[in-house]
Amino acid sequence: MIITAQSTPEEVLQNFKVAYAFRDSLLYSNLLDTGFMFVFFDPNEGTSGMFVSWLRNDDLRTTGRLFRHFQVIQLIWKSTIYASMDSTSGTAEAGKEYHLTLTGTDSDYMLTGRAVFSFKRCADDKWRIVCWKDESDL
Repeated sequence: MIITAQSTPEEVLQNFKVAYAFRDSLLYSNLLDTGFMFVFFDPNEGTSGMFVSWLRNDDLRTTGRLFRHFQVIQLIWKSTIYASMDSTSGTAEAGKEYHLTLTGTDSDYMLTGRAVFSFKRCADDKWRIVCWKDESDL
């Protein structure tokens, strides 16, 4: 697995996969813009569930726990549902299907889902994730 320069949104997703595989919190943190937001549907919120979100620091803390708890993390990007880029504004979006396998000492999980990523080209010319919306079925 190769770490990329993040010169395209696709390279950001490559580094995402590498960060998960090597459980590398530093690499993962470089993928997220300072204004990053993670959005997901929580069926236990409200009367019939609702979308909730957390910001970059919460995501880094949660992902750090994930990296420490599981010994093997394998992320496979499946099909791209859609992708768009606006080079004038330096923004992009991609809908991806994924398969995530988490292997721990006393528990294993296999998850399949969909995610929508919004990207922006930052001042250092690297692309970073501004928003990750999980659209997986429960």
